[in-house]
Amino acid sequence: MPEWLVLTLAMLAVCVVVVVITLVRHRAAPDDEDPSETPDVIEYMTMWIGVVYAIVLGLAIAGVWEGRSAAQDHVRAEAVALHEVSERVRIYPTDIRERIRDDVNAYVGHVVTTEWRAMADDGQVTERGTELLDRVRRDVTDYEPATDFEAQAYQPLVDQVSAADQARAARTESTGETMPGVVWFGLIGGAVVTIGMIFALQIRRTRRELILAGLFSALIAFLLFLIWDFDAPFSRGLAASADPFRLLFPGIGS
Repeated sequence: MPEWLVLTLAMLAVCVVVVVITLVRHRAAPDDEDPSETPDVIEYMTMWIGVVYAIVLGLAIAGVWEGRSAAQDHVRAEAVALHEVSERVRIYPTDIRERIRDDVNAYVGHVVTTEWRAMADDGQVTERGTELLDRVRRDVTDYEPATDFEAQAYQPLVDQVSAADQARAARTESTGETMPGVVWFGLIGGAVVTIGMIFALQIRRTRRELILAGLFSALIAFLLFLIWDFDAPFSRGLAASADPFRLLFPGIGS
């Protein structure tokens, strides 16, 4: 059975149980019971609906913000690792050093231009980027150090290439949307219920109350938009940037 169907049936079952219990309780109540002596249930329910929905919104915003920050950290780690590779090869012979640096620059230039657009438009990295990084790896691992000094630098270079590859893999996993559809269903449904409870309170249509109701609805809409914008770290307004690459490799991809 699909998860969405299980969720729908569970929600319907809970609603039916609550309604049935309420009706049974109402019919079984004694004739002399005075409901006006009980607390205002509508206000109590409205308060808790707002509290629960505020908690859900806060958790959702924290989750997508953490995902965006992690995506930016992956970009920074990848750029730093490649920069270390480009700098540490200075002890290698001129032809080897220049070849590695040229391949690193080619990869960085592809990432900040072609691949970044692919992540924004298609939500995925490119095969060409993978090929260029593999070329950098072959350049580093296939070279046989000729001196002890070069041998000491060999393993740190291999480690930096591995770190760049891991950061690229993490960046790939962070490219798409992170919020499941069922969470969006809860966020939008909760917004409808929370705003709808305003009308259940029978507010007077004074200017002050109408302004407060409008501001409250606008705030919820803004928070939902914020969650949607952060949900895709590389493709929307407040997206993670390629600035770490541009900072460490000036003049590339500009």
